Amino acid sequence: MRKSISVAFFSTVATLLILAVAVMGLSQLVLFSKYFAEERFDTLDDVGDLAGRTVGYFWDDLTESEKMESVVGQVDLIGESANVYIFFTDTEGKVVLASNSNHLTQENIPPEVLANVAGAEEGVYHELGKMKGSFDEEFYVSARPILSNSETIGYIFVCASGQMLDDFVGRFASNFLLSACLMLICASVLTMFMMRSLTEPLHRISEAAQKFGGGDFSVRVEDVDGDGEIADLARTFNTMAANLQQIDTSRGQFMGNIAHELRTPMTTIKGFIDGILDGTIPPELHNHYLQLVSQETGRLARLVQNMLDLSKLESGEYRVNARMFNIWETLTGVALSAEQRINDGQIDLEGLTMDERVLVYADPDLIHQVVYNLLDNAIKFTPPGGVIRFNVEKLGPEAEISIWNSGQGIAEDALPFVFERFYKEDQSRGLHARGAGLGLHICKVLVNLAGGQIRVESKQGEWCRFVFTLPVEVPGRGDLLKLSDDTTQAGPARPVQ
Repeated sequence: MRKSISVAFFSTVATLLILAVAVMGLSQLVLFSKYFAEERFDTLDDVGDLAGRTVGYFWDDLTESEKMESVVGQVDLIGESANVYIFFTDTEGKVVLASNSNHLTQENIPPEVLANVAGAEEGVYHELGKMKGSFDEEFYVSARPILSNSETIGYIFVCASGQMLDDFVGRFASNFLLSACLMLICASVLTMFMMRSLTEPLHRISEAAQKFGGGDFSVRVEDVDGDGEIADLARTFNTMAANLQQIDTSRGQFMGNIAHELRTPMTTIKGFIDGILDGTIPPELHNHYLQLVSQETGRLARLVQNMLDLSKLESGEYRVNARMFNIWETLTGVALSAEQRINDGQIDLEGLTMDERVLVYADPDLIHQVVYNLLDNAIKFTPPGGVIRFNVEKLGPEAEISIWNSGQGIAEDALPFVFERFYKEDQSRGLHARGAGLGLHICKVLVNLAGGQIRVESKQGEWCRFVFTLPVEVPGRGDLLKLSDDTTQAGPARPVQ
């Protein structure tokens, strides 16, 4: 049977309370019984001392009937006033005088008892019992020798009924049980009230978690305030739910974007191929449409490669091999590799130089991909006769690299979204919407991976500029590393694989 946390907690608290009450009751009973016994023995000792001194004056003449009656009267008076029984024995243990002999079962006290009395520490013997069968019930007994000229001439026994302890224990137990029951009832009510306040938020969290596990990422835990652990748990759950909801929404959008981006070139390719096969497209236009098919196939291949690159980067599969290298070599190398496209677009390049050296600390392959994507983006949106301008500037511990191009630029309201996945300012995403919307997002991931930042600036209708920064020092070292030509030369750059 499933036990709820409230039942388990209440059972635990109730068990601990009962054990605590039992331990406290037993300890109190032991302490009170010991105190009661000590108090009774102290009283019996006082009475025994008084009775012993009284009888001592007449001990030698106890056989005289007149004195015997006088002594018995005084002993009875002492016993009644203290609610005790007093009797005297000679050295042989024979009872010679008793204030009340109703509870005595024999006229002679056993020698073992006399030996215990004679050998008692501090001269007083205490016992709770029947004194070797001398009484018919348990008594508190205080016994001592009667001395005359330092010689023992008899023994005095002062006794009080042991029933008094039983009565005391009974009254104590009844009062304690009543108090304990009241305490347990109050504690139970208070515990139930506290458990309700503690478990109700947990029930809400549990219900929310069940709905969350069923796929409802919009569920939240409401009305849980405070600074306690449960409130922290509720806030953590809400934060987790919000993050997972955002991830789920982003994943849905991502999958939709992928499907859209894949469908567009595939539909185009299929349409052109079908047109060639069924004769809709005349033979003299076959080459033209086959070139379009090739372009769309390339676009599809780039999209798939970009998604693979992005997946590897975001999952941490790519191992960064950072080192010092000359950023100008990367810029000029990427520009030379795009020379044909730049010439075909009638674009002028400015700012490139082979004479300057600015060392940065990063993975050359990653930065090659960043520069390639940014230059590719600039070529796409620079009109014929336009300009693409490169610039590198050292700013303290960082180098700032920028690629500027003339052209239409980017609308101000679109600037915050440029680096998002699959974002295009041209929302039509049609055949002429160039790119898949992943290049700039990959640039942001790569630059962040290298320890830098990237931003975009634009004036719509005139120009656009992408700027990214890279560290010029090895992390953890304050001096700029001066490396040899062999170590600063970037090897053959490659895209992220």
